[in-house]
Amino acid sequence: MATDAPHVLVVDDTFLDRLVASHVLKSCNIRVTIMEGPKQALEFLNEHDVKLILTDYCMPDMTGYDLLMEIKESPKLKHIPVVIMSSDNIPERMKKCLDAGAKEYIIKPLTAVDVPRVLSYI
Repeated sequence: MATDAPHVLVVDDTFLDRLVASHVLKSCNIRVTIMEGPKQALEFLNEHDVKLILTDYCMPDMTGYDLLMEIKESPKLKHIPVVIMSSDNIPERMKKCLDAGAKEYIIKPLTAVDVPRVLSYI
């Protein structure tokens, strides 16, 4: 993979969902880093640059919304686009995330059809 490939951080506590998202993105020549939870992701983001964060909504300890808020409140990170993924199609949750600055809210699983829309934010 080219070193100039866009770097995307995938945050999801479910192994299968991480695997699917990573596979779909890598098949589109995207460099992917995977984290199991928001706290790990925030630590990673303090040391590394990414072009986009793709995060699950429902995770223990911290939701994807909580992660979005941490990112948007950080002067160093607030420029990074965030896309929320969820298995749940809950309009109120979608609106809350989009109103808080998420670029997109995708119903899982992530598919190749979703990738151009996700990458449009890079």
